[in-house]
Amino acid sequence: MFRSHTCGELRSSHIQTKVTLSGWVQKVRDKGFVVWVDLRDRYGITQLVFDEERSSDKLITEARKLGREFVIQVEGEVIERSSKNPQLNTGDIEILVSELQILNEALLPPFTIEDETDGGVELRMKYRYLDIRRNPIKNNLIFRSKVTMEVRKYLSEQGFIEVETPYLIKSTPEGARDFVVPSRMNAGQFYALPQSPQTFKQLLMVGGLDKYFQIVKCFRDEDLRADRQPEFTQIDCEMAFVEQEDILNAFEGLTRHLLKTIRGIETDKFPRLTYDDAMRTYGNDKPDIRFDMRFGELNAVSQHKDFQVFNSAELVVGIAVPGGASFTRKEIDALVDWVRRPQIGAKGMVYVKCNEDGSYKSSVDKFYDQDDLGKWAEATNAVPGDIICVLSGEAMSTRTQLSALRMEMAERLGLRNPSEFAPLWVVDFPLLEMDEETGDYHAMHHPFTSPKPGQLELLETDPGSVRANAYDLVLNGNEIGGGSIRIHDKKIQATMFRHLGFSEKEAKEQFGFLMDAFQYGAPPHGGIAFGLDRFVAILGGQETIRDFIAFPKNNSGRDVMIDAPARIDENQLKELSLKLDIQKRG
Repeated sequence: MFRSHTCGELRSSHIQTKVTLSGWVQKVRDKGFVVWVDLRDRYGITQLVFDEERSSDKLITEARKLGREFVIQVEGEVIERSSKNPQLNTGDIEILVSELQILNEALLPPFTIEDETDGGVELRMKYRYLDIRRNPIKNNLIFRSKVTMEVRKYLSEQGFIEVETPYLIKSTPEGARDFVVPSRMNAGQFYALPQSPQTFKQLLMVGGLDKYFQIVKCFRDEDLRADRQPEFTQIDCEMAFVEQEDILNAFEGLTRHLLKTIRGIETDKFPRLTYDDAMRTYGNDKPDIRFDMRFGELNAVSQHKDFQVFNSAELVVGIAVPGGASFTRKEIDALVDWVRRPQIGAKGMVYVKCNEDGSYKSSVDKFYDQDDLGKWAEATNAVPGDIICVLSGEAMSTRTQLSALRMEMAERLGLRNPSEFAPLWVVDFPLLEMDEETGDYHAMHHPFTSPKPGQLELLETDPGSVRANAYDLVLNGNEIGGGSIRIHDKKIQATMFRHLGFSEKEAKEQFGFLMDAFQYGAPPHGGIAFGLDRFVAILGGQETIRDFIAFPKNNSGRDVMIDAPARIDENQLKELSLKLDIQKRG
């Protein structure tokens, strides 16, 4: 038996108990006449003591040989600690060691295994197995496990069946690039790793499994950022014989359950915004509603004077920043520079200070009087003490720029409290988006999304106006889930493929299996997929997903620990019928 107890469970009630512990050496403190060793496992830390009065010379000598991260086993008696440590759960006791065995020696780690470490991100990712020993990463992974267990528990209790779908599938156009896998048995042909189990879960609905879920790995060969990895995990779900309202109620229930069980937070029914309202009010389709700063459109109250910047703009729009009237001129100039950065792209910013006495001071005072500025304050819901930040230009880009400024101001003012949760549904997305370069339409979600009831005929006359039977779940400014009611009729699906530019032959080659299945009685169905990595990170009070994944890739898509991707042997290439020059590029 390597241990009778863990390093986190012994208390005063265990005093005079003989115990066996195993773990890693966190720290050794040698005071000459006494040696203390902090022993750590994933449950906590227990202090070991070796002293000249009660321990043999041999035992003390062995204790002095210990180094950081040595793996050891000890036997001893639980005794009361003379100098208690209230920071530790085990801080009232220590172990008077009678036997010590070194199970494995260890090299000195390349960074300290402590909560606040001296290791940079790349170094810690290279030695991720050491990083996992640190409490922040360890606790994040335990937290993730707790979330996934609650997901499985809730969905199972609601009658959902967990079904595994294949990882080696056919490449299909779903928006991002596929990772492809060459087939040795079928020379010149390739599998793809799934971007999602989309078609398989629809086939499960045809098969009669009317409530499906899966916690599943998905793969997309796309550019990376803090909340995106080339492989990621989804809570993937589908239901048959449902309408949109059924889906929203079912998965709002799951989200409320997780907020309550994981964070102890009760939430009311989630508000709903149409896509158009979200874009008009917040400038993006995943608004953070933990704070206000709603957009106020100012065309009607700003384009009647001789200020040509506003007169020539498609949109003039502003936000009221709480407490901003106290900003200095230097701080305001820095904000103007911020919105002019290439990442934001605004040409400039007009501001209005709403003074405590009810007057206004703006950067365009020579064009607008107090009555005009008062109307701006009314349109943006500004109150005395606020500053109104105004941008103008082409409508879509201006909304995007102001949305970025809104989030930046909220960050600076501490309005994005990670312990506060504000979920909402965004519904009624456009079904199709136009490529500005080619003029072609593509699916905003995917080609299996159904148009809103009664709008199918608009595909022929005004495809850009058709709204999708689609919905996103947004939490704290992040899309954590998205889905739709699917097309379940072969003729309607064929019409959709035609509008997306698929020839009848291409549609048959890519999705013939699904179209064939629809001929055998496909029920009305729909579903949703949650991004588990992102959802867990937000529930954990963070927005970067990397520290909630056991072995993540870096921002270049590399696993620096195992050094992947890597070249493969020439014999493997020959077996896969791949040309050697592919290996030599770059």
